Amino acid sequence: MSDAIGIYGAGAWGSALALTAARAGAEVILCGRNAEEAESLNATRRSPHLRDAVFPPAVTAHADPAALADVDLLLLAVPAQACRSAAAALSGVAGPETVMVSCAKGIEQATGARPSAAIAAALPGRRVAVLSGPGFADDVARGLPTAVTIAAEDATLADAIARRLAGPTFRPYAATDVAGVELGGALKNVLAIAAGIVAGRALGASAQAAVITRGFVEMRRLAAAFGAEAETLMGLSGFGDLMLTCSSVQSRNYSFGLGIGRGEPPASFGKLAEGAATVGIAVQKAAEFSVEVPIMTAVAEVLAGHLSVDDAVDRLMARPLKRENVI
Repeated sequence: MSDAIGIYGAGAWGSALALTAARAGAEVILCGRNAEEAESLNATRRSPHLRDAVFPPAVTAHADPAALADVDLLLLAVPAQACRSAAAALSGVAGPETVMVSCAKGIEQATGARPSAAIAAALPGRRVAVLSGPGFADDVARGLPTAVTIAAEDATLADAIARRLAGPTFRPYAATDVAGVELGGALKNVLAIAAGIVAGRALGASAQAAVITRGFVEMRRLAAAFGAEAETLMGLSGFGDLMLTCSSVQSRNYSFGLGIGRGEPPASFGKLAEGAATVGIAVQKAAEFSVEVPIMTAVAEVLAGHLSVDDAVDRLMARPLKRENVI
């Protein structure tokens, strides 16, 4: 097999990861669905998804998944809701020794599965790892210092992937708590929407701090119910990613929440906010696990049109008083 690194998904995140892998010294095969974009990138060394980035010769773009046939490491940089179908599309391409790496942040709406589980179901027998953590595509593409988590049940595999992707400004930390790393990335998107709503409604910095802090408690509760380790949620892929996405308009989820807080209709700007696709199934799973997630529930009801932002705030503030408990 080739020691080139394959990336399936040529949007902003996949393209940024291609640049990262090239900086780490790898040959990179970047595969998307748009043949014109692939031809343009190869000719101009630029992508419409990262307009300021110049791609080195080590990155070649393709629109045919067959180009990925010989890679031994394949990153799936597609939305969480597309992971299963993307993996299925690669079933005739990815060999039995190919390691699949999910780079998605979400929970599958139809099944409640984490992205790695959806990929494993579509590609039985393949080894699956995950990449998650605080990193905006534009920052990563520019080569700004970034740290993420690479998780696999096999610690040796996680270490090996981390070494292959590590570069001068990209630092992966290896882990084995796959569930914790994935759930941190998925649930922080929901809370980033909540933080954006607070900012868009001009509810103040105190309310912002309360939503992030109490939302983090909900993250830890729900992740633990899925079998995640509490310590994982305190790391890059949990608390770190939460702080990043709850504080910057670079976050699509935070920007989505800002719009809602300002009274804009969700359908006009929420297409790329992963948290909007995750919140419903997250709340459903919380109910199944008997885990209280009042902030996430309020976000779900606001997005569904069942509750106004003002009524959601009133309901949260009227909850019974209790002692503060981290979990």
